[in-house]
Amino acid sequence: MFRWLTAGESHGEALIMILEGMPAGFPIDQELIDQQLRRRQGGYGRGGRQKIERDQIHIFSGVRNGLTLGSPISMMVRNLDWENWRDRVMGPQKLDHDPKKVTRLRPGHADLAGALKYGHDDVRNVLERASARETAARVAVGAVARQCLGQFGIEIHSLTRSIGPVASDAQAPYDWQAVEESPVRAPSHSEEMVRAIDEARARGDTLGGVYEVVAEGVPVGLGSHVQWDRKLDGLLAQAIASIQAHKAVSIGDGWEAASLPGSRVHDVIVPDEEGNLRHATNRAGGIEGGVTNGEPVVVKAAVKPIATMLTPLDSADLVTRQPVKAHYERSDICVVPAAGVIGEAMVAIVLWTAFLEKFGGDSLAEIRRSYDSFIESTRRGSEAAGRTV
Repeated sequence: MFRWLTAGESHGEALIMILEGMPAGFPIDQELIDQQLRRRQGGYGRGGRQKIERDQIHIFSGVRNGLTLGSPISMMVRNLDWENWRDRVMGPQKLDHDPKKVTRLRPGHADLAGALKYGHDDVRNVLERASARETAARVAVGAVARQCLGQFGIEIHSLTRSIGPVASDAQAPYDWQAVEESPVRAPSHSEEMVRAIDEARARGDTLGGVYEVVAEGVPVGLGSHVQWDRKLDGLLAQAIASIQAHKAVSIGDGWEAASLPGSRVHDVIVPDEEGNLRHATNRAGGIEGGVTNGEPVVVKAAVKPIATMLTPLDSADLVTRQPVKAHYERSDICVVPAAGVIGEAMVAIVLWTAFLEKFGGDSLAEIRRSYDSFIESTRRGSEAAGRTV
């Protein structure tokens, strides 16, 4: 079983990651992890924090000479902004002064619920961990997972589908290089999206939107239909919804399909020239009955506008319970382009976990034998399966 944990606060010393259950023999390139961390920091609409941080991965254990050992992998991303906070606010040692408390609550953030749940009188005890800074750790873990999936030809991309009222009408197949070159990681309407972000910034406001993650090369058979908690679409939905500011998830054409008749929703099954079974379309997003069906896995996510705004909303004070303006903590205007990178990471983690459940072994060589045998068994006329499909 592949398991992972993250630890760390937004302005603490570092973010820490532990990955357990990694098989041996998988190549891990630290530069590829750093590349994903840089992608997360990019995108038009980001705030001043990204000018401070230069996220880089530090691997402490579980990898030797570029290969996984089969033992737990421990990694760290340092917070460079820590030096500005350690002695006056965030140090673990008892300070020689009382740090200024944050008590003005921000609507739309974890401030109120977290403070009441844990009995805090200082909202910083909540916002530091609830902060989306934690997603840098997820992206690092996802970068390891996607390198492992890449050994089997699985590639994961994302694109911005909309920002605020501006939507892209581009359809697959996408030019992924062009997407990465767009300041908002959109296949079309980039200039209009940038303009919408600028207008929101001028108002002291924020914008949300929708992004789409596409995983190509995913084999049939990941996930299961036999229990609710093994269905892959459910696992993906939980993973995506767990990302900060994410409020809705769609698999394939899920949102659009809700208003259409079945004849325009379900993917017709057709044999190819060799008699192997495929789908004429991919409205299901590569998953049927909680199981991958061999088509690209497509996940869409709705990201709400960031809760911290230059023009604060009306709120209340946690301690005095009096009306106040919400607290302002340095923030972004729009995170949708960066959120797509985080979504990629979570999809990679879920797929890698399901991949190991299906083909798992203690080493890359063992997993490859299992994978190759299964793929051969799904092909028409395969003697390995003893039957035809």
